[in-house]
Amino acid sequence: MVRISIEMEPQTNLLIVSREFSLYSAVQKTSLAGDFSLFFCRPDENCLSIVRENAVRIVLVDSAEARQESESLLKKLKHFDSLIDVVIMGRGLDSEAILGWIHMGATDYVAMPFQPATVSEVLRRISEKRALRRETFQLEKKLEKKYIFQGMVSRNPSMLEVFGLIENIAKHFTSVLITGETGTGKEMVARAVHATGPRRDKDLVICDCASIPENLFESELFGYRKGAFTGADKDKRGLFEETDKGVIFLDEIAEIPIAVQAKLLRVLENHQFRPLGANENRTIDVRVIATTNRDLSEAIRNNTFREDLFHRLNRVEIHLPPLRERLEDISLLVRHFLQTHSKDLSKSMRGVSRDVQKIFLKYSWPGNVRELENVLESASMMCKKDFIDVPNLPKHLRDFEAPEGGLSFLRKENLSTLESLEKEYIAYLLKVTKKNLRRTASILGISRTTLYNKLAKFKLSR
Repeated sequence: MVRISIEMEPQTNLLIVSREFSLYSAVQKTSLAGDFSLFFCRPDENCLSIVRENAVRIVLVDSAEARQESESLLKKLKHFDSLIDVVIMGRGLDSEAILGWIHMGATDYVAMPFQPATVSEVLRRISEKRALRRETFQLEKKLEKKYIFQGMVSRNPSMLEVFGLIENIAKHFTSVLITGETGTGKEMVARAVHATGPRRDKDLVICDCASIPENLFESELFGYRKGAFTGADKDKRGLFEETDKGVIFLDEIAEIPIAVQAKLLRVLENHQFRPLGANENRTIDVRVIATTNRDLSEAIRNNTFREDLFHRLNRVEIHLPPLRERLEDISLLVRHFLQTHSKDLSKSMRGVSRDVQKIFLKYSWPGNVRELENVLESASMMCKKDFIDVPNLPKHLRDFEAPEGGLSFLRKENLSTLESLEKEYIAYLLKVTKKNLRRTASILGISRTTLYNKLAKFKLSR
């Protein structure tokens, strides 16, 4: 291996792989060579070790005399780090062969014998792309701080409204109902309401309603007195009594039996309850935060939830959208969770590959944010590199294919023009965002005026 280092600002390491050292000398003479720290090796050397040991970010591969060798090296490089830019240099290849290289992961192709200006232009484009990637990464890190609220991360307009609502009601609420699918972060919202309210110095008493046997609900919530039933050999304080002057969190409130709901309603209305076996009521001052992943309107129709209790709880409702309606949050959440789990696992995880990003954006996330976090935690443990790639994902994500109408155009067998892909993707986002043009434009990274023009161009209704 030969190396020449040029003293400048921190440079990008560039490796040239060729049987001819003359290629190294020729690249060294290009106008942009001074922006790189140059390395050289022959195809029969351990190129991957050189890349690994020297943090090489760009590789120029001369495929002129050893195409199979070059293809093998390209696959190894992209498997090692999908963000490495690989430029293939060759002679007499037709467009189909060049596209084959690109599909295998090559960034660009340069015909041999090359013109210095051509190589300089390719390196300039790659440098600009890498600079933009770094700038985007730094910007997103700054934005992440801006979009963190009480441990929750989002730039989704609906979630930002939730953050504002929490701040507005935290000081004044007596009861709050938090709704949303499993894994959307209802407990985190409950903790945020408690943490920003005047009773934050008191414990948040948590009651997991889904884990309590039906016949024990009343005694668990309201307690009992000695002798109330067989086996009651001493007084037991219920969760409401323990929460006096504080906040109780009733997780999955729809699981509470209908008979106990009547007693809960009296507590909310009169601040009083009577333990089992007691002769008089107890007065308490408790604020209630309740959550549910069920449709309480349907539960009311099925006579499994009291309508008066629903209206009493529903004075303030906080609804959390599913992750599939928060596509713009996925990159923020990925970075947030990787930072968290990197500390726990004593690893330095810098991100996920482009292929993983595509899967994350296509997948519907039935388990929502919790599922995303679990996937990233598992993948981080399995990963031997500093970024997560498709082989590190759980099997159901590795094998995932988008259903029809859900980014299915990204399948290889459905190749189409860029314009038709853009039209279908915009139509898909309009469906996901329920025609919220502000959110659609935000996800696309364009202004609403530009979006209006595209809707008119593609004849998409708004």
